[in-house]
Amino acid sequence: MAKRLIAAAALLCGSAPLALSADPLATIERNGAQVSVEPYAPGIVRVTIAMDRTLAEAKPGYGITARSDATGWTHRTDTSGDIFTSAGLNVTVAAQPWPKPPSQMERYFAPSLPPVAISFAGADGKPLTRMNGWEMAPHTVSGEATFKVGANFADTPDTHYYGLGQYQDGVLDLRGRTIDCRHDYDRPGGESVCVPFMVTDKGYAILWDNPSAATVSPGLMNATKFQSNVGERVSFFVIAGRTADELYAGYARLTGATPLPPKAAFGLIQSKARYETQGQLTEIADGYRSRGLPLDIMVLDWFYWTRMGQLDIDRTAFPDPAGMNAHLKSMGMRSIISIWPRFERESRWFDTLAAKGWLMKDKDGKPVDGLPIRSDRAGALIDSTNPEAREWFWGKIRDNIFSNGFDYAWLDETEPDLVPEGHFFAIGSGDRYRNVYPLLHTASVADGSARDRPTMRNVILCRAAYLGTQANGCLFWSSDVQSNWEALKRQVPAGLGMTASGIAYWSSDTGGWQWPSGPEAQAPVLVDPAGATAMAPSYRDYPELFVRWFQYNAFTPTLRIHGQRPGTALWDYGKAAEPILASSLRLRYALIPYIYALGRQTNQSGAPFMRALFMDFPNDPVVKTLGDEYMFGPAFLVAPVTEQGQTARRVYLPAGTDWYDWWTDKRYTGGQWIEAAAPIDHIPLFVRAGSIVPMGVQVPSTATAQALESIRVYPGRDASFTLYDDDGTTNAYRTGGGRSATLRWNDATRQLTAGGRLPTGQTLAPLVRIVGQ
Repeated sequence: MAKRLIAAAALLCGSAPLALSADPLATIERNGAQVSVEPYAPGIVRVTIAMDRTLAEAKPGYGITARSDATGWTHRTDTSGDIFTSAGLNVTVAAQPWPKPPSQMERYFAPSLPPVAISFAGADGKPLTRMNGWEMAPHTVSGEATFKVGANFADTPDTHYYGLGQYQDGVLDLRGRTIDCRHDYDRPGGESVCVPFMVTDKGYAILWDNPSAATVSPGLMNATKFQSNVGERVSFFVIAGRTADELYAGYARLTGATPLPPKAAFGLIQSKARYETQGQLTEIADGYRSRGLPLDIMVLDWFYWTRMGQLDIDRTAFPDPAGMNAHLKSMGMRSIISIWPRFERESRWFDTLAAKGWLMKDKDGKPVDGLPIRSDRAGALIDSTNPEAREWFWGKIRDNIFSNGFDYAWLDETEPDLVPEGHFFAIGSGDRYRNVYPLLHTASVADGSARDRPTMRNVILCRAAYLGTQANGCLFWSSDVQSNWEALKRQVPAGLGMTASGIAYWSSDTGGWQWPSGPEAQAPVLVDPAGATAMAPSYRDYPELFVRWFQYNAFTPTLRIHGQRPGTALWDYGKAAEPILASSLRLRYALIPYIYALGRQTNQSGAPFMRALFMDFPNDPVVKTLGDEYMFGPAFLVAPVTEQGQTARRVYLPAGTDWYDWWTDKRYTGGQWIEAAAPIDHIPLFVRAGSIVPMGVQVPSTATAQALESIRVYPGRDASFTLYDDDGTTNAYRTGGGRSATLRWNDATRQLTAGGRLPTGQTLAPLVRIVGQ
């Protein structure tokens, strides 16, 4: 019996049975149920409930890297139950009377589990939430006798819920919905990604510690319910915080900090599905330079290889990849290359991987080859849950691909695309570990690069996430979305949901990935399609769509053009579109000093800088469900245009502050809706009063040192902003290698001062521009 429990605990934790124990402050029995309470910080606690003490005290699952820490916590018992108190959180495991014999009705309907109820309150004693019950329902999954496990939490009618990953349903607030929390490339509205971390507007967040597919129903029928498909315990974390940023700091403490990407990742990333030859790729890079357009990264997408799984480069199409990359670097550019986790049977590595057991298997132990759906049916999936397979994979990337001068990896299909249900990984069934693959697969390159390229700051383009995947240095995007107006409209709340899940770096394929097709334009087309080659002539409004998508993505954490089109470069959308796009691109580069400083703040704080409005305006009820506008850092309110033919849109300016129109400097009082002008050449953009916005001179890429052109101050309240700069390419920032200066605006004296030398070495006074003065 003991051996079986140890094995079950090892499965739960994803580890060998040598390091099973967590470090609970106490494990309490409630009529046979074992309740473990394990603090991680004054405002963070983990609760685990199981019928066996070994399982209740087993460590948390994948993605949790923090150690428990009960410093400052106390435990006492009174008639109400067991009470755990800290400076940030109070937890009460309610006393439970000895159960009476069931009535006749209860014999039929009563649950078999002992009841457990746990309440959570802030340091001030104000209730946050209450776990009212738990669930373990036996069933068999992939031949394994296991349980559906779940928990019910209290709800109030005015609680709003955010996060849980990426869902392209067009809605930000999760309240009243039922979320199928699993990675699903084929979700009709666009790929879904499960990150089981849910934030509320009531000062708490819940991190659900189970990697199997889950159903989450926030605020539905007066309760919030989590239910996972496979497990033998209930395990979750509650994080309390006075602000949204304190909740994200708690998430980062548990799952790892978000690294600062290389500076090139904040510039333009140019991609296409696909550049078929070396000449095509370099022609596009040269085209940006000859036109005086800034560009930082060129991307080589799939089928540059001889076969899927060869992990090689086709020297017929790419005869000199090292020379190609040297040419890019001579122009101040970097490169990203797509690397897939699939291996065709005919590839040179399939038999080796199969013999070692390093491919995902079916119930008979044979490699799973291809998909039962869609048309891309070739190839088996490398089992990145196996550390030896991860090490091998990284070694081939390092020696066969990065050795040719490529800088960064694009790890596609990280859901994984070969659906794990009914199949098996090295660590257990694909059902039990349904959502964990993105974390472990991206770790292959993150860990390998950290070891073998220790001075080089790494970044990975990733298609799916799980708890902690942000710590691997991933830039996420919304997958292969359609190229139409509806898809664009859905991107805005989808991205805000993803960043609300603690995943700071998110964007979308500018213009959509799928072949451009959409319904006929119903309004006059705002961008003349003459000369456009990116689409069929019948899609007359596609250049307009691309302009609006580009304006939006210029205000997302990363800006990448991609798509299944004849051409994707800025000049492929027609003569009318090109100057508008160039203007938006130059604005993005002018804001690099601002955006890069935001990246540094995210690295230090864990908080995203693409922010749903509930994060910054918690006392304004209007913003609780707004998903079509957002803050980009502390200064900018962004209101993307997502309707064809639209030249104005309603924008809500949150209460409690004044706002400036970026384009006209006109000042507005907050707490009102306005009709904002939206001519085709700009996106509605507002600046919060009391903001400091550093602006850089134009540069061809971030490889060129960028001086400050100006520092704009928007009066209305005292403000501060910390400028940050470093070499942009190495990991020296981790050990104090950067340069920073905190700018402070005194609204009463109308003076801007700097706490130290500006990172650029410039003098402050000549740069200051006070808006409205």
